[in-house]
Amino acid sequence: MGLLALGTPLDWPATKPLAEHIRAHGITQFLHTWDRWKDRSGKGLLWGDEIEYMVVTFDDATKAARLSLRQTEILKKLQTATLDPKLEAFKPEGCSTIPTFHPEYGRYMLESTPGCPFGGSPRDLVAVEADMRFRRQIIRSHLLPHEVPVTVTSWPRLGASDGPPFTDPETTAEPDRSSSRSQYVGELITNPHARFPTLTANIRQRRGSLVDIRVPLFIDEHTRLPAGVSAPLSLSQSVPQPAKPTGDTPYIHMDAMAFGMGCCCLQITFQAWNVDEARRVYDALVPVAPIMLALTAASPAFRGQLADVDARWNVIAASVDDRTEEERGLKPLTNDKYRIQKSRYDSVDLYIANDERNRPEWNDVDAGINEEVRQRLLAHGIDNQLASHVAHLFIRDPLVQFSETIDQDDESSMDHFENIQSTNWQTIRFKPPPVNSSIGWRVEFRSMEVQMTDFENAAFSVFIVLLTRAIISFDLDFYMPISKVDDNMQRAQQRNGVHANKFHFRRSVFPPERPVFDPSSRPVSRPISPDAPATPSAGANGASNGSANGTHTLRHVPSMSSCASSDDSTDELEVAEMTIDQVMNGHGGFPGLLGLVNAYLNSINVDVETKCRLRRYLELIKRRARGELVTPASWIRSFITGHPAYKRDSVVSDLINYDLARAVDEIERGVRAAPELLGKDYVGSGPSGCL
Repeated sequence: MGLLALGTPLDWPATKPLAEHIRAHGITQFLHTWDRWKDRSGKGLLWGDEIEYMVVTFDDATKAARLSLRQTEILKKLQTATLDPKLEAFKPEGCSTIPTFHPEYGRYMLESTPGCPFGGSPRDLVAVEADMRFRRQIIRSHLLPHEVPVTVTSWPRLGASDGPPFTDPETTAEPDRSSSRSQYVGELITNPHARFPTLTANIRQRRGSLVDIRVPLFIDEHTRLPAGVSAPLSLSQSVPQPAKPTGDTPYIHMDAMAFGMGCCCLQITFQAWNVDEARRVYDALVPVAPIMLALTAASPAFRGQLADVDARWNVIAASVDDRTEEERGLKPLTNDKYRIQKSRYDSVDLYIANDERNRPEWNDVDAGINEEVRQRLLAHGIDNQLASHVAHLFIRDPLVQFSETIDQDDESSMDHFENIQSTNWQTIRFKPPPVNSSIGWRVEFRSMEVQMTDFENAAFSVFIVLLTRAIISFDLDFYMPISKVDDNMQRAQQRNGVHANKFHFRRSVFPPERPVFDPSSRPVSRPISPDAPATPSAGANGASNGSANGTHTLRHVPSMSSCASSDDSTDELEVAEMTIDQVMNGHGGFPGLLGLVNAYLNSINVDVETKCRLRRYLELIKRRARGELVTPASWIRSFITGHPAYKRDSVVSDLINYDLARAVDEIERGVRAAPELLGKDYVGSGPSGCL
């Protein structure tokens, strides 16, 4: 969530007249940063993760699990603990600094980040899981005896209207005076910092109505349906139903920002070597985002009912959708300037690299452009691709403005730019360098759902980092039409979409003029000094442009090279529908994303022990892609429908929710086996889970 400013937030009527002022000065701030950094290089690959937790309170006597609303008190304890020198004694090997903890939207949520960025060397990567476990242990050690931190994406009973309360202390809806006006959740579940209720209220006021969130209901034998509505059993249908309900499809309704921003996720931010590298990585990760959403799907229940989806994305997109009726196309444009096709929280609309492979036809969705902003950026010498990206973000209005920061020094502040940039919550985010900092150009990967265990969270984090190294090292080309990426985002959310669906993906990923990397090759070069200068074939500091410790081993592979040298000129020939297994593990001449990562690992000098530890993570992802292991969403759904108290009515009762939360905690600690989810060799954090 980052640092939260202090001040007096303005309501929407006071913020709206300032929109042009904020946009204009935001662009001025961006241009100052551009001039400072456009020709500068950073320190190579540095990266970090953000893990979000829910704090759960257990009442074993009544078999109840509630969301603990003690965020403020807990964070104070954690901040004191992280400053205590005694904590150094518990720091695991490979963890260089004490982690940090931050608030999140929900008053029951916490966020953790490493104390300093990780590097890109293989040895850095194998230390990630220990760092994540250390963070969880610190949190757990500073909670009340009956409280537990869990990493679940959505709390199944948040906003449930039936049964006992879902928070501790109990909260009630306040539809006449809360910032959301929700009929399901009250103000007390929201972080009390002024930014959050203001953001919630301003989204509602700008939109002109409450947010309207709908996900299809999972239909079981005894599911209660609205009068006059009939629907087939969900499990009787041979193909997954759309992730967005259509027509008379029964749905679960939600009406507040908390239902989306109260979900937990796993996000990864990378620092690139320079702005061009950041833009290349950004573009390459755009088509990867829905694939990783499908593989990490972990949210099959909302408001006390099973949904007929596995992932949160449409929920969170609708929860912050501030578009007016005119912008949504429900009324003619009269007061507003743009038809806007998506929520502020959605998939990417434009590729941004200044690369000849970034062809205009790939950007095939209607992305509104603030033409005044675009022309200003072009006049400053910025290329059309990046100018269009920024101008697209700036069709949005600012949502939260503090009265004390209306007027800023545009050379020493990026606050007006970030006001708009940071509330465009897309699957991938291109992040300019902060002012007065050595931090360079960054890319944030945002689509993944948080996993139950730190083993899984580490696995997906490590995989994404290694994939970025392969992208840079092999100069990979993942371009495909944005419309197909959008289609994949919907397929990724469908129930069991990870295994039931096919996904669009590019088949020809190698540049035709370069040799192809053989996954069976082994490193032949001797290690180079970490201080060696960067060259096209060897990365500075072992990782900045893809090479960890040495030059690449090249071997010509006919099956792959035929794929790479394709002269097909249409996206129908370059892009194919593949299963997740094929996208990840390869098919025919396509090596798969895991094949590319393995090829990268085989091209650098990695000691046997480190490589074996990395293979554990890649094996988890490989087996999940193949269907040998289930996603968290599938595991949770099976737990609920197999529970003795489940009445085949789609209801997640209080007892089922309690047992589920207990099971998730036990799985993480390793006291409950879940080989169908984690394999048979998983080792948890220990019986107590504490330091």
